Amino acid sequence: MGVLSKKITVLAGDGIGPEVCREALKVLDAVAERFGHEFEYDHQLMGACAIDATGNPLPDATLQACYHADAVLLGAIGDPKYDNDPSAPVRPEQGLLRLRKSLGLFANIRPVTAYDVLLDHSPLRAERIQGTDMLIFRELTGGIYFGQKGRTEDGSAYDHCTYSREEIERIARLAFQAAETRRGHLTLVDKANVLETSRLWREVVQQLAPEYPAVQVDYLFVDNAAMQVILNPKQFDVILTENMFGDIISDEASVIAGSLGLLPSASVGSSVALFEPIHGSYPQAAGKGIANPIATILSVAMLLEHFGLLQEADTVRAAVQKALHDGVLTPELNADQPHTTEQVGSYIAFQVAERLESPLYRENIEVGLSTII
Repeated sequence: MGVLSKKITVLAGDGIGPEVCREALKVLDAVAERFGHEFEYDHQLMGACAIDATGNPLPDATLQACYHADAVLLGAIGDPKYDNDPSAPVRPEQGLLRLRKSLGLFANIRPVTAYDVLLDHSPLRAERIQGTDMLIFRELTGGIYFGQKGRTEDGSAYDHCTYSREEIERIARLAFQAAETRRGHLTLVDKANVLETSRLWREVVQQLAPEYPAVQVDYLFVDNAAMQVILNPKQFDVILTENMFGDIISDEASVIAGSLGLLPSASVGSSVALFEPIHGSYPQAAGKGIANPIATILSVAMLLEHFGLLQEADTVRAAVQKALHDGVLTPELNADQPHTTEQVGSYIAFQVAERLESPLYRENIEVGLSTII
């Protein structure tokens, strides 16, 4: 593929969001330098920082910038002053839900990989998780999170869960297509023994399956699936599920990698796509230089893949593997010889840009001192 020019709206957000986004953009700049592409960044407010500045977690200017972008890169949103106040009328998370709905981001895609050099960091036994490589497709704009909710006069509360055939089919096709390019195995996670919406999910998937003869389809109830993800995660290739089940299963699966700081995600729809690490804003770590930027950097790799830049995406992933292998990691993954957020980002960016021929760069990077790019 030739030279590309793309506009990326950057929503750094709250807590560690700005720090991890800074390193991800450093890596994107290295990709642009090495492969001759052009990436233009449009920085906008979203989350608690946007509430503080405008009273709105997703200001109109931010939403318009996202509409006009080729892709959106999100850091993290959330702040304890809103989390700990159940009566807060406006919350950072409302902005994210509105953004997903406004952009039509109906599919959240989360890869979960067990890296050999980090097996000891998972609370699960190494022999259980070694070789895990799964891709979770979570429906993102329907279900209980978006259904009618409220309180009745007698003080009861309700949350309605609704799905249409079209909502299920469009994400199911993406999951089937992904399974075709991987190991040809798709698992639908539902609760069809109890829920009518789950029965519709199962019905739609069964109707689609003959169109993808190379894909073997399994069906698991969500309680069993949650257990299997821990007992034998290697059995899974592509997991397809609805919104709330996907939220829970994907966070559960994150312990396999040994750190939330290693897991990227993409949210795609009919137009612009959004890329973000799955971790939260971790406000306790903000400004301390200890946040792991790798999940955001791997989200950039997914962004490049979305643009059709497969070689560039593989280059970023290879640079991340080199950082993992060389132990250039933040304190959560390398307590004995920790590196800062900035040092990890610089190391990966230098690998991508192939600047390590210079002895000065090599020496500085190896001792984790380089911050120049």
